[in-house]
Amino acid sequence: MTVKTTLAAALAFAMAAPVLAHADAAKPWEGGDPAAGKVVAQKCQLCHYLEPNKVKIGPPLWGVVGRHSGSVPGYPYSTAMKNYNHVWTPENLYVYLEAPMKVVVGTKMTFAGLKNPTDRKNVIAYLETLK
Repeated sequence: MTVKTTLAAALAFAMAAPVLAHADAAKPWEGGDPAAGKVVAQKCQLCHYLEPNKVKIGPPLWGVVGRHSGSVPGYPYSTAMKNYNHVWTPENLYVYLEAPMKVVVGTKMTFAGLKNPTDRKNVIAYLETLK
């Protein structure tokens, strides 16, 4: 390999590295650990069941990933949540779980949120297993 090709390869790598790093950062909700998320989800169990068709203060989290917001039959959602009109994708959950009352102003969910990005990523990975 010549000096010219070595420099060209190094330059190409240096230019691509920020793009690759940005690609990982662009989807921070991916790559969570479901086992660690199960531990984090203990906080959720104060108000939510993790089994299907069981309601506590909040709707069940069983099947929440992929479910339309405000759609569990018979659960008395706030008007704000009924009007939120989103599907609970990992991306939407990642944003919502950081500060639920700021994302859906007027929600009944008074939880302050999961500020730690790793906790959010892990709990989402765990919620994806609840099907």
